[in-house]
Amino acid sequence: MDAPLPMTSQRPYLLRAIHAWVVDNDMTPHLLVDATLPGVRVPPGVVRDGKVVLNIADRAVARLELGDDFITFSARFGGVSQTVRVPVEAVLAIYARETGLGMAMPAEPESETRAGVPEAPHDDSSPETDPPQDGPPRPRGGSHLRVVK
Repeated sequence: MDAPLPMTSQRPYLLRAIHAWVVDNDMTPHLLVDATLPGVRVPPGVVRDGKVVLNIADRAVARLELGDDFITFSARFGGVSQTVRVPVEAVLAIYARETGLGMAMPAEPESETRAGVPEAPHDDSSPETDPPQDGPPRPRGGSHLRVVK
């Protein structure tokens, strides 16, 4: 029996699909990101407990690119425009702020992840910024997100 052919990561496809679904329903897409992973470039003042919530609505960002390897955009933090760069592997979830509906990103087998993603240069001179205004809504009585296999 032949071994299955290697496939590319499903993450960028899932991220683009859920983003389109959230936007098509006139909701505000947010990303939950593990800011401790290599290659994540966000203003340090917005990171809380190693994670950051990013509003990626068209009205909040400029030049949003949901690429196969990275999500990049420009946004204002504390009134200062900054470039944000997030490897798709660092995205833990994408959801609509208003409802909390979305998707937690599935873990991928080690062989499918992009090991050795180059870390983006980090500018430590960036000013301290205000945290995002909205965090993920707290579900009542349990999570509404579920893993679909």
